[in-house]
Amino acid sequence: MSGALGVFGGTFDPVHLGHLAAAETAREALGLERVLFVPARRPPHKPGRPISEAGHRVAMLELALADNPAFAIEPMELERDGPSYTVDTLAAITERVRAAGGIPDLVFVCSTEALLDLPTWRNPTGILALARVAAVPRGRLDAPSPDWIAERFAGLEGRILLLDGPRIDISASALRERVSAGRSIRYLVPDSVAAYIADNALYRPTNGRTD
Repeated sequence: MSGALGVFGGTFDPVHLGHLAAAETAREALGLERVLFVPARRPPHKPGRPISEAGHRVAMLELALADNPAFAIEPMELERDGPSYTVDTLAAITERVRAAGGIPDLVFVCSTEALLDLPTWRNPTGILALARVAAVPRGRLDAPSPDWIAERFAGLEGRILLLDGPRIDISASALRERVSAGRSIRYLVPDSVAAYIADNALYRPTNGRTD
């Protein structure tokens, strides 16, 4: 799979070490040339949840990815009106690669939690047609069984890859709660991201964010 392009979406509010470890696990295991971090404008599966301004989320990503030349930010979902649908993003990246004379070889990187939700996403078979899906374990959540995958994605089982990886049980919502409560997030996010959050008073009750 050398030369394949990883696509890793999320709100990244904030980006944390679990995100970075998942992306690096996929990059190493699958020989990905690059991993694109795609911050969402408005995730359709999280309606009504407050999300930090895009500028803050991109700035934190820039700090977190600065020392890894294989990682980059793809802002297309932030530039698109309305909800962010993975199938649309993968289609746009596919067309861009073709327009540049390349052969699209995409791998959508996600957690096992996201994979379990994939049947509820918009056009999941379209996602699998455009990209392989590489699921990285998260916390205590087990990967779906082969029978579960076969039942929901008959004929496309080979497009789903279950990766071994560090089970880093960190969630962005828990980090926001810790900051709101005045607790440390050191060793849970890159130091540069922790400093940015403090300097910009993100996730504090006085900033309108307590969730």
